[in-house]
Amino acid sequence: MTTCEQCKAHSSDVPVYLKLAAVTMIWGGTFVAGRFLADTLSPLLAASLRFLLASVALLLFLLMARVPLTRPSPRQWLQLALLGFFGIFFYNLCFFYGLHYINASRASLIVALNPAVIGLASWLLFKERLSRAKVVGIAICIAGTSLVIVSRTPHLLVGNAEAWIGDLLIFGCVLGWGVYSLFSRELNQSLGPVQTVTWSILLGTLMLWATTAIRGELSLNALASLGPQQWLSLLYLGVLGSALAYIGYYDGIRKIGATRSGVFIALNPLTAVILGALLLDEQLTPAMYLGGGLILAGIFLCNKPLASVAKKRILYRRRTN
Repeated sequence: MTTCEQCKAHSSDVPVYLKLAAVTMIWGGTFVAGRFLADTLSPLLAASLRFLLASVALLLFLLMARVPLTRPSPRQWLQLALLGFFGIFFYNLCFFYGLHYINASRASLIVALNPAVIGLASWLLFKERLSRAKVVGIAICIAGTSLVIVSRTPHLLVGNAEAWIGDLLIFGCVLGWGVYSLFSRELNQSLGPVQTVTWSILLGTLMLWATTAIRGELSLNALASLGPQQWLSLLYLGVLGSALAYIGYYDGIRKIGATRSGVFIALNPLTAVILGALLLDEQLTPAMYLGGGLILAGIFLCNKPLASVAKKRILYRRRTN
């Protein structure tokens, strides 16, 4: 394989990297928006509203694009229900309830474990090869993320007496997202990212609203008391942080795999720090620069072994032609 062919194979994945970077940067702001809503809405109602808006946005997107909803097979219904439960229902209950006990920085530190959990589960369940570069890259990402967050909020590890509850709930987010990322492979190939995300969000939204109704947490007074900032937070969470971001993330998994896509989640806290500096005039410290550099280096290492993969693809095409 020539150097030119390697470059072409590598460059074909660059749009995927850019999309995943944009998705995880959007997700970096969801912790702030979620923490803002945690003091004004019950966790269950906040999650239900978030995904009601996400469902509406997705259906409007399909309508405008003139893409009909595909009717899943019985097996696909079960798989979609699994994704809807863990990726939407379970994840968001853990997310909003967890933010009642701990702050956004502490929560994002725990969520930084996502790449390691996804990588380990891929290796255990699907025998996905974890090269030394991927393992080192994941470790460097976690180290860089920890450095960014701790340097930004030095006292975040000192929680209140009930902080362990929040930690446990946010770790539930990590487990829920791992299931959502790993068990979407077959559906991504058969239904495609848009159909998979739409159906899983619709099913997860039904689960949330049914639980909200059963628990008697539907409150028109709570909705009437919401101000413009709360509605903007919900729109950000629902439309950007759910509908559009989920499609982009699933498309990344379909193209480069769960482990290499999951490592981009390390950009979440880095994005929050950068936005704080740009929008809130927060000062960047040398430790933050170092942590950001480690995160980027880790992502590079996890996605570096593309030349060998590209070589196998090209050799396979030559043999079949």
